[in-house]
Amino acid sequence: MLSGRKYRLALSPEQAQMCEEFANICRSVWNTGLDQRRQYRRRGAWMNYVPQAAELADAKKEHPWLESAPSHVLQQTLKDLGKACRDHGTFKVRWRSKSRWSPSFRFPAGNLITVERLGRKWGRAKLPKLGWVTFRWSRPLGGEVKSATLSRKGGHWFVSFLVSTEETTPEQHAMPNTAVGIDRGVKVAAVTSDGDFHGRPFVTDGETVRYRRLQQRLARSKRGSANRRKTLAAMNRTMGRVTDRRTDFCAQVAHRIKAKNAVVVLEDLKTRNMSASASGTIEAPGVNVAQKRGLNRAILDKGWHRLEIALSNAARYTGTTLVKVNPAYTSQRCSACGFVSEGNRESQAVFRCKAAGCGHTAHADANAAINIRNAGGQPVSVCGDLGATRSMKQQPVSRATGRNL
Repeated sequence: MLSGRKYRLALSPEQAQMCEEFANICRSVWNTGLDQRRQYRRRGAWMNYVPQAAELADAKKEHPWLESAPSHVLQQTLKDLGKACRDHGTFKVRWRSKSRWSPSFRFPAGNLITVERLGRKWGRAKLPKLGWVTFRWSRPLGGEVKSATLSRKGGHWFVSFLVSTEETTPEQHAMPNTAVGIDRGVKVAAVTSDGDFHGRPFVTDGETVRYRRLQQRLARSKRGSANRRKTLAAMNRTMGRVTDRRTDFCAQVAHRIKAKNAVVVLEDLKTRNMSASASGTIEAPGVNVAQKRGLNRAILDKGWHRLEIALSNAARYTGTTLVKVNPAYTSQRCSACGFVSEGNRESQAVFRCKAAGCGHTAHADANAAINIRNAGGQPVSVCGDLGATRSMKQQPVSRATGRNL
């Protein structure tokens, strides 16, 4: 099984400068390769990795600064660009801006990487052209190194080793008849159908105030100045701590859930579309922009997509199956009788079924989590069943009887 191991590096000033140089060269290769692919697409032609790698070898003769970085690192950059264009489309792949992109590059040849442990707290790795780099030994390596990725975050450099371990995914979960549904919300990050509420604040009040002041300082600073770089570094350090807390929270929640359940059911949410801006354009301005901006921040703060990734990664170790279901009407459907009505959810936290003779009351998120679990990977019908062939359109409801017309 392939797994990742991330460690914090302790680079010398010369090594840190070399890493910056390698990252800048990779960024230039990425942007040049992307521009070339877009020009070919505009003419109705295609450009892929093979001719670009050949042209990169010729470009080194004209531009000697390209030879500063290892060849296989630049070739890997072109391979990553090709994969991004295949997955997202050539015109949807982003440029790597010097001010917005976090520097990173990958050594793909594991046979050229040597890792040694120096003591209880420290280890070192030998990387092409960088030599021996020291890192904090915070966890066992646990396998054969296949590749190494260096990245900078919050003013520190990290190395991530892709290792091949002897672990294999079990054919069956230890508790095969268990299943759980998870409802992701803006008040509580995750609520399970078992009634467990998983949530915690990721940013403190002091960090919120400090970050707002840093934003004000950034707005007053001159572009390209040293003070602007210092302000951006301070902002990255603050948000880096918040990101680390969110990542740790998602990993812990995923570990607890996958250990107890053979099937984990999630809503198939398009987080990027849900958190898109509603500002619109000058010709067609958006509606309720401030409210939508607050919702976007809440969605991104709770880490919906990060939790999904953590669950898919953790599921490999226990044989847990991750299932996604249609999110339509899961918050409006009664988990006891199947009645669907917009009025069932009285508030963010209160669910009370309006069907005659039911009156089921529960926490709204817990009720939605049960509906998600019961969906079991099939489309959710508003008529109370789970048939994949039934219509997803909501039928009108009689105000007198509370039943479908």
